[in-house]
Amino acid sequence: MKKNIVLLTLMFLTLVSCDKYLDKLPDNRAEVDTEMEIEKILVYAYPQTGYLLLSEFMSDNIDDYGPTNPYSDRFVYQVYNWHDVTESDNESPERVWTAHYYAIAHANQALQAIENAGGATTENLKQAKAEALLCRAYNHFMLVNLFSLNYNSKTSASDLGIPYIETPEEQLLVAYPRGTVAEVYSKIEKDLEEALPMVGDSYYSVPKYHFNQKAAYAFATRFYLYYEKWDKAVEYADKCLGSVPKTMLRDWEYQSTMTQDIGAITEHYIDASLNANLLLLTGYSKVGLVFNNYYMYARYSHGSYIASHETCLAENVFGGSPSSDYYMTPKVYAGTNIDRVIFWKLPYLFEYTDPVAGIGYYRTVYPAFTADECLLNRAEALVMLGKNDEAVADLNTWMHNIYKTDTDLTATKIRRFYNSINYSTWNKSTVKKHLNPAFEIGSESGVQEALLQCVLGFRRIETLLQGLRWFDIKRYGIEVERRVMNADGEPAEKTGELLKDDLRRAIQIPQKAIDAGIVANPR
Repeated sequence: MKKNIVLLTLMFLTLVSCDKYLDKLPDNRAEVDTEMEIEKILVYAYPQTGYLLLSEFMSDNIDDYGPTNPYSDRFVYQVYNWHDVTESDNESPERVWTAHYYAIAHANQALQAIENAGGATTENLKQAKAEALLCRAYNHFMLVNLFSLNYNSKTSASDLGIPYIETPEEQLLVAYPRGTVAEVYSKIEKDLEEALPMVGDSYYSVPKYHFNQKAAYAFATRFYLYYEKWDKAVEYADKCLGSVPKTMLRDWEYQSTMTQDIGAITEHYIDASLNANLLLLTGYSKVGLVFNNYYMYARYSHGSYIASHETCLAENVFGGSPSSDYYMTPKVYAGTNIDRVIFWKLPYLFEYTDPVAGIGYYRTVYPAFTADECLLNRAEALVMLGKNDEAVADLNTWMHNIYKTDTDLTATKIRRFYNSINYSTWNKSTVKKHLNPAFEIGSESGVQEALLQCVLGFRRIETLLQGLRWFDIKRYGIEVERRVMNADGEPAEKTGELLKDDLRRAIQIPQKAIDAGIVANPR
C-alpha cells in the first residue's frame, strides 16, 4: 500500500506540472467531481507518443527519392529500411514503448484506486473502470502489434508477445515475461469484454477524448478483426455504426466546400463534434510537418508515382482517378527535393518549452478510431464470413462518400477488375498485391481474394499517412520492396525487400528493456 501511495503522489505531481499545457491543447479531459482524482489519473492512460510516423515509414506507402535529397536523418533512414533503430527521436520505438507502458501504469493505478475505494459502486466509477480497462487493453494491443509478429491462429501460441502489466509498478523496465502473442490477445479480450458493458459517455465533458461507447465498439471491431473472430468484429461494428452508417462517416463533400486553407482543413479533420471521429488522441509527433507541404523528411515520401499507380490517384475499381473526382482533392507538392501527394488531415501543433528561444516539441491530434475505418473493417469481416453482398454494400457506402461516381460495385465487377490487372512489382506498380495471410482466402483469381483486395485498397486510401497500413501488411503477409526513384520520379533501382516471413515485421524492443532482462525479438 505504501508503494501505491508513493506512486500516486508522483503521478499527481506530474498532473499539476502539465495543467498549463493541457489548457492550450483542444483536450479537456480532466473532469472535476467526486471521482476527480481517478479521472485525473485516467487523463494519462492514453499514450503521449504516437505510432503514426513509425509505422507509416515502414509501410509500402513511402518511396526513397535518393541520397542527394538533403531532407532526411539517420532515424528515418533506419525506420524506412526496417533496421533495429539506434537513433534517438521523440517518435522512436523506445519512446513509443515507454509512452504506452507509462499509460498502462496510469490505467492500472486507476483500477487499483477504484478497488481500494470499495469497487465501482457508482455510475461514474463504473465508467471510470471501463475506461481504465479499455486503455489498458488498447495500449497493450498497440504494443503487441508493433513489437510482436501479427496474431494468427497457426503460430501465435509460440510467437513472442509483450509483457502484459495488470498491477501498478514503480519501474517500467522490470524484466517481465513476454508470454506469447496468443496470451496477450486473450488478456486484451478479457479486459475488453469486462469493460464494454460498463462503458458510457455521461461523465465526460468532451467524450471524444475518452473511450466513449462508440470508440469502444470501434476498438472491439478492429481487435476482433485482427483476432480472426470475424463474427465478433461484425457484431461490434453494427453497434458502432448503427442502422444508417453513412450518417457516421466523414463528410468529405462538405469539407470540399470549406475555405481551402491547410490550417482550417486540418483543424476541421480533428473536430470532436464530427460523427466520424470516435476517439481523438494527442501526442508528440512530427506528422503534421512530414505529411504536409513542408520539406521535413522529403527524401522518403508518398510521391506522385506511388499515388498514381497504387493509392489515391491510381486506376481503381471505381474507374480512373483524376484528383478532381474526389470530394476532397489530394494535394500534390512537386518541386526541387519534394514530391508529395497527400490529403490534408493532421494538424501541425507546437508546444513551446521556451517561447523566447523558440524551442519545444512537435505535437499533433489524431483520430485513433473513425467510423470510416470501422465500416471497412466490417466489410473485411463480412468477406471472411462469406457475406459478399453485405460486404459490397459497405464498400459502396465508403466509395460514394469519398468519390464522385454513379457506379455501384458488385462482387462480379470487383472480381473482373482485379483479375484484369497484374500484381504489383517494384518497378511496375498496381493497386493489387499478393496476399499471403495465415488464414484461408481462396485462390488468387477467386471472388474472395478480389473483395479483400478492394477492402485493403480502400482502407489504404482511407488511412493514408496515418500509420494503419503497416498492420494490414503484417496481417496479410504483403511483401514490400524498397526502391530509389530517379530524377523523373520513376523507379530506378530496387534496394531492399521485406518478405512475408521476415522477422523484422516485429520491431525490436528497446535496448534498455533488453538490458533490463526482457527477451529480445529474434533476428
